[in-house]
Formats: sequence, C-alpha cells, structure tokens
Amino acid sequence: MPGPVLLLGAPGVGKGTQAQLLVTQYGIPQISTGDILRAIRNDPSKAQTPEGSEAKRLMDQGLLVPDELVNKLVSERLTEPDTARGFILDGFPRTLPQAEWFDRHLATSLTDMSPLVAVSIVADTDQLVRRITGRRTCPVCKSIYNIYTNPPKVDGICDCEKATLVQRTDDTEAVFIERLKTFEEQTAPVIAHYRALGRFAEADGNQDVDAVSAAVGAALHDLRQQTMGA
Repeated sequence: MPGPVLLLGAPGVGKGTQAQLLVTQYGIPQISTGDILRAIRNDPSKAQTPEGSEAKRLMDQGLLVPDELVNKLVSERLTEPDTARGFILDGFPRTLPQAEWFDRHLATSLTDMSPLVAVSIVADTDQLVRRITGRRTCPVCKSIYNIYTNPPKVDGICDCEKATLVQRTDDTEAVFIERLKTFEEQTAPVIAHYRALGRFAEADGNQDVDAVSAAVGAALHDLRQQTMGA
C-alpha cells in the first residue's frame, strides 16, 4: 500500500493538502498532468523527448494537448524510479477515455503494480463556497486566512507582516459555481467507472484536516484489502 491512487475533490475541498500528507506518509510522488506540462514549458531538458517536444509545440501555439499525448506523457513519467511503490494522481485520469487507457496501461506495462483505487473527498457546497470566497492571502509572506474559519486578528491585515490581505479575482461565488459544475461533469464518468469496478470510495471532507486524513487513510486501506482479495 498504497500503489496507484487517484485522489478526487472539488475546488476548495482540501485535496492538495491531503495529497501532500499522503506523499509524506508513504514517500511516493504526487503526479499532476498540470505539473508535467508546466515542467515541459519551463525546463528545456523536459521537452527533449518526442512527446515533450510535441506538447511544447502545441502549448506554445495556445492549443490544448490531446488525450493521447497526455497519456504518453503520463506513461513516460511513470517510468521514473520514484513511482515504483506507488503514486498519487492529481488531475488524471480526468475523462473516461483516460481512465480506460490507464487501466489498460497498468495491466500491460506496469504488471507489478496494484490496480488503481480512487478516493473522492466530498464536502457540502455551502462549506466549499465559504472556503473559497472567504480565502484571503498575505501578498508578502503568502499566509492564507479565511474570514469565516481562520480570520486574522485585525480584519483584513496579516498577523505577521501587517500587510493588507488580498482576495484572488477568481475566488468569487459565481466563478466557483462554474468550476464546480465543470469538475462534476468531468469526473462523474470517472467515478462511475471505478465505482462499477469496486475501486471507489468517498471520504467526508466536512471535517478538520486530521479527521479528513484519517477518513482518506481508512478508505485507502479498505480499497486495497478489496483489490488484494479480488
């Protein structure tokens, strides 16, 4: 354990925090397609493979990188030695075709690896809205506050730097609702796919960080027990 893990979660649910806790706990990497593509764009050495070169060409033209090429880039990343014991996927597979491809890739190319299991962190929409719209950041030390759940001592002022806190332009309810709608539309088929295979579980995200971490860990343990017994 853990093998390959897909961690799902709506914007504001704390997926990034939980992914980093798993990275620390198990010593496995978090693999994000966004990170892979940014590395290709920013580091010339990452664009030396045929796949990397093609991805950079498309991005430089402002074009989307198609599923087939994203799959190849993920496959390339999974040949690196730090993935041998497992990895946490972030943002991939995002669509049903990607999920189906990844299952085939595991079965044919990563034959020593356990099946992928998916854990979705879920929280009430009202709570997610409060987390997003209440978020404020210090422009100096980058400390993050929330006016509802973790306010600064002085309204609008960073406790450490005494700088005026700022709100990201996309941290509005209207933008969040659109992001949530897109997330749900994209992930619904992926969730259905892994649920049908008996490799999907939910963790309650309406709790503090430690409680969510315990819920994610319990879900992973149960799913791994099921896949080992299958």
